[in-house]
Amino acid sequence: MDYKNAGVDIEAGYRSVELMKKHVQQTMRKEVLTNLGGFSGAFSLEAFKGMEKPTLVSGTDGVGTKLKLAFLLDRHNTVGIDCVAMCVNDIACAGGEPLFFLDYIACGKNEPEKIASIVSGVAEGCIQSGAALIGGETAEMPGFYPQDEYDLAGFAVGIVDEKDLITGKNVKEGDVLIGMASSGVHSNGFSLVRKVFEMTRKNLECYHEGLGTTLGEALLAPTKIYVKALKSIKEKGIAVKACSHITGGGFYENIPRMLPEGKRALVEKGSYPVPPIFEMLQREGSIATEIMYNTYNMGIGMILAVDASDADAAAEAIRTAGERPYLIGRIENGERGVDIC
Repeated sequence: MDYKNAGVDIEAGYRSVELMKKHVQQTMRKEVLTNLGGFSGAFSLEAFKGMEKPTLVSGTDGVGTKLKLAFLLDRHNTVGIDCVAMCVNDIACAGGEPLFFLDYIACGKNEPEKIASIVSGVAEGCIQSGAALIGGETAEMPGFYPQDEYDLAGFAVGIVDEKDLITGKNVKEGDVLIGMASSGVHSNGFSLVRKVFEMTRKNLECYHEGLGTTLGEALLAPTKIYVKALKSIKEKGIAVKACSHITGGGFYENIPRMLPEGKRALVEKGSYPVPPIFEMLQREGSIATEIMYNTYNMGIGMILAVDASDADAAAEAIRTAGERPYLIGRIENGERGVDIC
């Protein structure tokens, strides 16, 4: 009897590391001091000594049950982008620059090519956000996960000068809300998605004229990473007063998190186009509109509050970074919360 007979293939683990090295290497920053394969990753903060009060910000998250679609379609090269996005977008919300990322993959059976495909997506997410992939862990856990399934989670660290933290404390009546377009469902609400749509390969591979793609492609579209858009706004000298990453809980839970007491957000429904996947999901699932806005991003992945005089310049900075901005509402005085009308 040996470890391999117990279900853990150490040699497969070595091969996984070799296959992922080319992807990881693409994410390197000059501050990285260690190579892949060590017991930890080291990252120098020497370049940030010029900050008045350098402050670390962090984020951790996973992909959730969206992974079930990746299993069904045997497509694993995009969920890593989702994993990175869920972490680095939270860091960007605080005004931070993501520095490095670590991933954790737990699987029933280590298939090196599949693991490398997952990590290729993680690396792509790191490239999009400017973060270095400095380490991670692949845990083969037979008997805990089915052989063809896995879980994926990650952790990111960023930095911001304390004076540049986005806190929401200076939000005032008349400030403008700018929404940045999402790519679709992103990585939240998939337990409900899987109740609404038949989760078979045949159904997911069915082309829908209204979507312009297959159902599976629309649902697996990776989460947008908004780091470069926030950086573009900052480089223009525009102050982002508040910022909300629209994840689980949709508009109703996430927008109030960026507001101080005594301030309320008003979002105008007709101010931006709702992607067809949400209309299809609501129709097929007979889901109430309020539930949709309380569960999904409804086409807006991140919302910013800026001074009204900065709104046009901020929108242009977002476009320069390759994202689509919409002026979706404003800040009013009132009980902290959000009205969608």
